[in-house]
Amino acid sequence: MPIVTQRREVVSKRELWPGRPFPLGPTWNGRGTNFSLFSENAERVELCLFDEKDVEERIEVSERTAYNWHCYLPGVGPGQRYGYRVYGPYEPEEGHRFNPCKLLLDPYSKAIEGEVRWQAASVLPYIPDETDVADLEADDEDDAEAIPKSLVVDPQFDWEGDRLLGTPWNETVIYEVHVKGFTKLHPDVREDLRGTYGGLASQPAIKYLKDLGVTAVELLPVHQKSDEHFLIDKGLSNYWGYSSIGYLAPHVEYAATGSTGEQVREFKGMVKALHKEGIEVILDVVYNHTAEGNHLGPMLSFKGVDNKSYYRLMPDDPRFYMDFTGTGNSLNPVHPSVLRLIMDSLRYWVLECHVDGFRFDLASALAREFYDVDRLSAFFDTIHQDPILSQVKLIAEPWDVGPGGYQVGNFPVLWTEWNGIYRDTIRDFWRGEASAAEFANRFTGSSDLYKGDGREPFASINFVTAHDGFPLADLVSYNEKHNEANLEDNQDGTDDNRSWNHGVEGSTDDPAINALRERQKRNFLTTLLLSQGVPMLLGGDEFSRTQGGNNNAWCQDNEISWFGWDHDKRGERLRAFTKRLIALRQEHPVFRRRHFLTGEATVAGAALPDAWWFRPDGRRLTRRDWERNGRVLGLFLNGHEFPYPDRHGEQITDDSFLLLINGHHEDVTFMLPARRFGQEWALELTTADPDHQPGTLTAQARQAVEVMARSVTVLKRIGPARG
Repeated sequence: MPIVTQRREVVSKRELWPGRPFPLGPTWNGRGTNFSLFSENAERVELCLFDEKDVEERIEVSERTAYNWHCYLPGVGPGQRYGYRVYGPYEPEEGHRFNPCKLLLDPYSKAIEGEVRWQAASVLPYIPDETDVADLEADDEDDAEAIPKSLVVDPQFDWEGDRLLGTPWNETVIYEVHVKGFTKLHPDVREDLRGTYGGLASQPAIKYLKDLGVTAVELLPVHQKSDEHFLIDKGLSNYWGYSSIGYLAPHVEYAATGSTGEQVREFKGMVKALHKEGIEVILDVVYNHTAEGNHLGPMLSFKGVDNKSYYRLMPDDPRFYMDFTGTGNSLNPVHPSVLRLIMDSLRYWVLECHVDGFRFDLASALAREFYDVDRLSAFFDTIHQDPILSQVKLIAEPWDVGPGGYQVGNFPVLWTEWNGIYRDTIRDFWRGEASAAEFANRFTGSSDLYKGDGREPFASINFVTAHDGFPLADLVSYNEKHNEANLEDNQDGTDDNRSWNHGVEGSTDDPAINALRERQKRNFLTTLLLSQGVPMLLGGDEFSRTQGGNNNAWCQDNEISWFGWDHDKRGERLRAFTKRLIALRQEHPVFRRRHFLTGEATVAGAALPDAWWFRPDGRRLTRRDWERNGRVLGLFLNGHEFPYPDRHGEQITDDSFLLLINGHHEDVTFMLPARRFGQEWALELTTADPDHQPGTLTAQARQAVEVMARSVTVLKRIGPARG
């Protein structure tokens, strides 16, 4: 049954025009603002304006077109604070949870002024008690004091000719990073900018990224978020930000310049600054669920605007939510107006904020039409036909927590995927648990996953570590998770780490263990950055950032997660090695081919194949060799075997390389291949000694080369090519 708010209404005397149903959200035209809110099942809507003293003015929105409630207010402009109260039945068992006592954020907010003030009022739409039916009775406490207000913003910004960079996938190196964590402790960033969009746009931050050689930053979620109340009670927060509540609003906490719309301008300024240095901006986006939780969660926006439309509800009991995400709810992209919200949000970030691409969190949840994951779902169809979104970088996290949710390799063309199989295989290989054959498949672009449906190696976003799990330093230092700081008795986080501490759990003074750990870090980085596909480097791995064994630091907005910039000699040495690897990749297209390797000569007149795997004796690996599950192998990469031109139509010619890969626990002697592959070879790099400079060692064809246990040696051919 409907609820009548008990808060005193302030009668509005403003001039009110009908306005337009589209675009949704607030639109300022220089003379006034159009407001439009979608709600299919609402019976009545009030637009609530707030002044600087929090005095509320309610305006009845009587115009309704295509389920969009709309009006135009002359004289209302940027900086205006507002929210909505939406009236209708409070019938949870029918899927309706309307409660006008609860002020609601606009789903199309372009800016939100702050966080939920949990202690100011109850933002639950019901009165909590100890029963399992508490949510069936509505709460009549007004919560306007607790809810941050949406803001009208001025969209104008001087881009000075900036546009999307369009870096080709095969030239892309991604750096996954958190806006706040990257500069929060950076000593060279101005103190008032640390941990903000402005901090990431600062000269010291951009200089670091440019010097490292990465071409794109993939930012952990920057949509306006709301921390879970149970975290607040524990003195924690949702640091990663996978709790979105405003899909068109940049999170206000990351703004140094203000909270009344300045955050939008600051975000745009960050993108512009990064673009000037050739660095793309990719956003990690969370369209699979919201911060409102399950049937016992808070009412902040969507739940009160139109619960039955915005969320996937259980078909046989719509009081409860379908949960493919493990967060309590799942957004409902099957509904056309919800799908429109997602598309409008994506287009906004591209067109208005010049974002270069997106990484879709738990993307399988978006592909579920009704229950099963469907690669032909409306979500994919809509993106593929969109002239804007089909041209930006699209990255899927190809799994969710629902049945059949693991979909690595199954996303359609135009999409790239976080390749979780690559991560697991490479981790296993360097700890002695995966075979050379498995390693080779992932190293060459995972053709078994992507070639069959017309995609190329860049469909595979290769990574060894990511924000979720151990960073690289911890991957080689811990066998078990150590998440006590999360205050869940170390029960949270995965136990499937595929890590190896090399004999001691955590830090140690043992020089032999530390030396092996450093070599293993270099092995992982060398594998990642020389693999076919698109490498994604977890920010901080290049200088051994540690989380002290915490593999689920989602709630640690502190030194556990923030980058420390006081690197020791080992950290600086690793950073220099990483920089060298990225430069090697970028200088040599043989490590970043656009098409899959074939193992054959495909260029007319070529005498050698594009790639050739060999044994330690320098002979070709046979089928029987592959089946022996060894962990020692060599690879010849032919720099004269490119059956396609460069972007200017010119023939690609590169150096040729040998990679000698020893995943065994003992040193191995490699005999270099026959003269037809190359008469003479020079050392390019070795993970056994990162200080060895290119060309300091040379070897002839059929000469023996010692390769240290658990190491990689890269040799470059000297002299004229023979194939």
